[in-house]
Order: sequence, then structure tokens, then C-alpha cells
Amino acid sequence: MYASAPFDAHSVGDFKENLSNILICPDCKEYPPQLVEEFSSGDMVCSTCGLVVGDRIIDTRSEWRTFANDDQGNDDPSRVGEAANSLADDEGLRTQVDTKAGNGKLAGKLNSINKKSQTEKGSSELMAGYKEINHWVDTMTAGRNVNESACHIFKLAHEHGHMKGKSRDALIAGCIFIACRQSGVPRTFREIYAVTRVPKKEIGRVFKSLETFLQKVQKHNPSASISQGVNDYKASSSTSAEELCTRYCNLLDFRNTPRMEKISKALARKTSSVSDLAGRSPLSVAAACIYFASHFVEEPKSSKEIALVAGVSDGTIKTAYRFLYQKKDELIESDWQGNANKLPAN
Repeated sequence: MYASAPFDAHSVGDFKENLSNILICPDCKEYPPQLVEEFSSGDMVCSTCGLVVGDRIIDTRSEWRTFANDDQGNDDPSRVGEAANSLADDEGLRTQVDTKAGNGKLAGKLNSINKKSQTEKGSSELMAGYKEINHWVDTMTAGRNVNESACHIFKLAHEHGHMKGKSRDALIAGCIFIACRQSGVPRTFREIYAVTRVPKKEIGRVFKSLETFLQKVQKHNPSASISQGVNDYKASSSTSAEELCTRYCNLLDFRNTPRMEKISKALARKTSSVSDLAGRSPLSVAAACIYFASHFVEEPKSSKEIALVAGVSDGTIKTAYRFLYQKKDELIESDWQGNANKLPAN
């Protein structure tokens, strides 16, 4: 039974929910009502006379959570399972058989059958692939977004049979390479090779194949693409020297990293006007720009220090730097506030 505020005829045109409704016991008619929510039975009961005045009550209390049930006699108060896992074939919604309850022999047989049904070849290949991706991405410190993206691409390739005839390690290396680019933290073939030991030529071949595959899936089967988080996939251009400058500057631990990053990236953008640098590796161009910028702002780093981070020889850096030095008057901007006289001749 509900008691409510008086009806206002003038408010009919402008309807608003009446928040003054109060649930009271129709027998006791006590005000204020003495009602108790019994969540175990889902009822609302009058504590005075015991009349059930409402059923199907929603439990709004905090959910139980447990980290281990060993000290609770295997009695888990949680009413929910784990969150669905889109990377697993069964979305993570598996059935587990309790071998301690009921008939021990029968429960054991059921458990054995259940495990066999869950450890299918396809599922085990996926799990092994995810484990390898996790390990390699952690080694590269590329971040969680790269890890998840690479796993989704790997699953998509697995579901569409794109793995046939390809080495699993090469496919995983290609997935990580694409995931890095899509997540805005690009890595070079050389860096992927350093972690995975998959030849650079093989990574490049698988990468091109995966790009074509992802574009086809996105075009012809968008629902499958969306379900794996690659609905906005776009073919990316090669990693630029400008993108590499950001990471290399952070790894070199400058006193004023933002300033170094700004100047080296600006130099990298301008290298298109230096014809002698055309066709050179983005790694050597980025390293040369950082070498140039570090001396210009009077926080010099040796070519050997930069070479260790960039993965190129110090001789390669010096060669690319000389071309920048020859064009220094055209490259340096007035607002950089550095000292061009500190630039070494070679």
C-alpha cells in the first residue's frame, strides 16, 4: 500500500515522477513504517505484524569478494564469477566440477571429461600464443594496450585460419609490430628482432600479410573485427625518425627531456630538405638529430651513448650528423635558444 502527496491537476501537462510515495503496511498502517528487507528471501516484511508487503527485492549491498576459500571450508559467498574474457574461445565462462561434493568417483570422472572438453587444440594454441605475447611485450616494456591489441589480432588471425603455413613466432612478432604502431608506440623491425629473434625479413613478410588480412576482415566481416577491438584499423606508414626521437630522448635521460625532444623532433621533420639523408634509416636519422640537438643545447651526449639506445653504430650516426651540420644555418630556428658554436664539426 502506498501513501502519496495530494494530486495537483495543474501539473498534468508537465509530468514529473512523484517521489513522495511511501510504502506502508496495509494491516498496521504504521507511520513511519517499520519495514525490513530480507535479501535472503527477496521479500520486504513488516517487522510489526510479519506481513510480506513486497517481493523480488533487489539486493543493492556491496558484492562479496574473496581471494581464497581455503579458510572458509570451500564455501564461497560470492554470487558472481570472473568477468567475461573476450580472448578465450568460451569467453571465460567455464564449468568447474566440485570433486569434494557428492560421489567422489562420479565427480572425478565428470571433472576429467570436463577438462578434456575445455583443452581443445585450438584453445591451447591460443593460450600458448597469449602467454608468448605477454612475455615479449613485457620484455619490450611496450605497455598493456599493446599487449591486448596484439592478443586480439592474434585471435582474429587464428579464427580465420590465417596462421596456416606460418611460424607461430613470426605471426606473434607481426601482431606485436602492428599493435605497437596502432597504439602509438612504434618499434622497428630491429627492435622486434632483438626480443623475438624472428628474422627481420620474416617479420616484414608476416606484417604485410597481416595488414592485408586485417583490412579484408574489416571490410567483409566488420562484426568479427569489432569484437576483437580492431574496428578502426588503418594501414600505417613506416616508423618515422620523428616518432623515434621521443622514445630515444626519454631513454637517454636528459636533464630537460621535453626541450630535447622538441628540438630533435623539429630537426627530424626538416631532414626531408637534406637530400643526402634521403633513403637513410629512420634510426640513424633520429640518432643524428639527437646528437645534433644535445650539443646545441649544451647537454652533449656522445655518439656511442646514443648508438647504444638507437641500435646503430656510432660511425653511422657521425655520417648522418655531418650532413645535418652542413645545413645547420637552414635547420636551426631562432626560438630554440641554443648555441650553434658548440656543435662539433664531426
